[in-house]
Amino acid sequence: MLCGRWRRCRRPPEEPPVAAQVAAQVAAPVALPSPPTPSDGGTKRPGLRALKKMGLTEDEDVRAMLRGSRLRKIRSRTWHKERLYRLQEDGLSVWFQRRIPRAPSQHIFFVQHIEAVREGHQSEGLRRFGGAFAPARCLTIAFKGRRKNLDLAAPTAEEAQRWVRGLTKLRARLDAMSQRERLDHWIHSYLHRADSNQDSKMSFKEIKSLLRMVNVDMNDMYAYLLFKECDHSNNDRLEGAEIEEFLRRLLKRPELEEIFHQYSGEDRVLSAPELLEFLEDQGEEGATLARAQQLIQTYELNETAKQHELMTLDGFMMYLLSPEGAALDNTHTCVFQDMNQPLAHYFISSSHNTYLTDSQIGGPSSTEAYVRAFAQGCRCVELDCWEGPGGEPVIYHGHTLTSKILFRDVVQAVRDHAFTLSPYPVILSLENHCGLEQQAAMARHLCTILGDMLVTQALDSPNPEELPSPEQLKGRVLVKGKKLPAARSEDGRALSDREEEEEEEEEEEEEVEAAAQRRLAKQISPELSALAVYCHATRLRTLPPAPNTPQPCQVSSLSERKAKKLIREAGNSFVRHNARQLTRVYPLGLRMNSANYSPQEMWNSGCQLVALNFQTPGYEMDLNAGRFLVNGQCGYVLKPACLRQPDSTFDPEYPGPPRTTLSIQVLTAQQLPKLNAEKPHSIVDPLVRVEIHGVPADCARQETDYVLNNGFNPRWGQTLQFQLRAPELALVRFVVEDYDATSPNDFVGQFTLPLSSLKQGYRHIHLLSKDGASLSPATLFIQIRIQCS
Repeated sequence: MLCGRWRRCRRPPEEPPVAAQVAAQVAAPVALPSPPTPSDGGTKRPGLRALKKMGLTEDEDVRAMLRGSRLRKIRSRTWHKERLYRLQEDGLSVWFQRRIPRAPSQHIFFVQHIEAVREGHQSEGLRRFGGAFAPARCLTIAFKGRRKNLDLAAPTAEEAQRWVRGLTKLRARLDAMSQRERLDHWIHSYLHRADSNQDSKMSFKEIKSLLRMVNVDMNDMYAYLLFKECDHSNNDRLEGAEIEEFLRRLLKRPELEEIFHQYSGEDRVLSAPELLEFLEDQGEEGATLARAQQLIQTYELNETAKQHELMTLDGFMMYLLSPEGAALDNTHTCVFQDMNQPLAHYFISSSHNTYLTDSQIGGPSSTEAYVRAFAQGCRCVELDCWEGPGGEPVIYHGHTLTSKILFRDVVQAVRDHAFTLSPYPVILSLENHCGLEQQAAMARHLCTILGDMLVTQALDSPNPEELPSPEQLKGRVLVKGKKLPAARSEDGRALSDREEEEEEEEEEEEEVEAAAQRRLAKQISPELSALAVYCHATRLRTLPPAPNTPQPCQVSSLSERKAKKLIREAGNSFVRHNARQLTRVYPLGLRMNSANYSPQEMWNSGCQLVALNFQTPGYEMDLNAGRFLVNGQCGYVLKPACLRQPDSTFDPEYPGPPRTTLSIQVLTAQQLPKLNAEKPHSIVDPLVRVEIHGVPADCARQETDYVLNNGFNPRWGQTLQFQLRAPELALVRFVVEDYDATSPNDFVGQFTLPLSSLKQGYRHIHLLSKDGASLSPATLFIQIRIQCS
């Protein structure tokens, strides 16, 4: 690597004076927004500065939300309770009243955790229980993760609209904020809370409170020294520019400064050629001088520097904290793969028992569970169909205490929500326990409700040699179900194999009273059979050692136990089978609490429809989210070439020698969340674990040491290294935990992505919660090196 002195020789002769001028202007980082004083419009409400930065202080809807509204929370036909809801001054959270006061953190929800805001009776709860309130007065706030919907009725339609519009604006502005803006917003919201008497001045006691809030247990002597260095007025209070200076020192990133100065040299600014050298060392594809100039224009904050094509430290930090500086390849966040291959060539995001919101023994069933699954990119959902009263089939987990929902309501949810996130096809996996009459009712509902969305006949040949592609099936719904063979008895009795029932009967002991239902399910109505166009449910008995006549429209459903057995005993044959037709894998029925299995083992052998309980968070769902994080989160990810070739020799049990070395240097973390907000002295002791999930020979985990009492800016500088045999299948999971010597570590945050989408060089990892929500501004800063042999 060239030193800064030699690199600067490439600049035109007149440039050093300009660089020196710019460096002088930005000797200190770009100023953080200082806390307001009473002169700011006569207000002593520092939190409003956060909304001012968002450009929403004058917005009438947001101002109304700041004043608060008395809204009725609707939970049942009789439970309609009036509660006060009020937007907090940070613009990031909403405070709400509870009948029984709880800890402060239990009285707020965060805007960034909102999945959607719906107007009118557009939730299951309001459709069932909101009849007493006009749709124009109602709204639903749907959250990410497992938190239940919030169904509300406002006193007037205009007030409901103010909340709908206001929350929509806040969410849009939050999504548009850069990581640096989020950090500024975040630190000033804590500053507002730490200013106990709201006088816009910070005593040392208040500064110590601020440090604990942001997860720093700083030595009192060092904290006081830092405090006094910023107290230029020498009155034991920080105000205005003094607070700004304290925050600037607190938010310093020495490791970034060190990297910056390696390339900038003595003048402390990067020219476009120097930035290009950094990009080349990073391993950036398409690194050119024009690209370096474009990055300067995009991320540099200082106008003088921008005009002279120079980048300051602040611009450099803005770049590295942006999506372009993240570990996830930004070009993979949109649909970038070939979507014109047969369906069998893709991993397809799939849900098991989609209707459940909790356990499969006594949990509630809900159409909202389908809405949430679609919001997470799911493309294959399950419908367990049983005989219902009044000729209407219902969906629930049979012979359990789970509640029942109408089949037609689920189909309506599919129609309304299946294509909000992804345009690619949705597969309805029917587990049919109904008699002929209600099967006909199911077919009627599917046809009338879905209309042209439903695939009712083959696109080309009725006996295709391969399945159509996701591109060909955009916006369409496929039914996976049992198919009547050409010869059948007149009463509609099926002559073909049964699918899920036989598999599940191998795993579960069902009650004697279920026998009648099973006898009914042996019959298949012609109307329902006709809708299984491309997905004929078929039992997989054996795997031939050599490829036989392809039957692409046959779909096998296997329990996780049966799938693992096939992988062990016929690994390559199973891979070849999955190169031509779809296989669905589902959890064992013995998982009463709706626990999940690791999907990676099934993906290794090319299984496309690896169905998980989406309602159950854990590392298994983290892997699923990581697998489908790329390709625009459309729910379809092209399988590696070794899993698409009908004559493939790949066997996940015997992948061959190591081909890739992955080295990850864990440098620092920033602004990790506080795990117990109610205990001010509780500070995390973070460690970082890196996990590789791939073929069995590649699976590994390594972790750093823990850092004592610092969740704000812990530093490690430790390198973890992995040898990989099948890198094209590997997922990399970054986990941050709070170390505990006497009990299991507590989860802090994680991020999972495919190795093939991991960029090299210095990168930030933007951490997520257990439910997949952003923990912004929490990040890891790492250096990644990938060497292929």
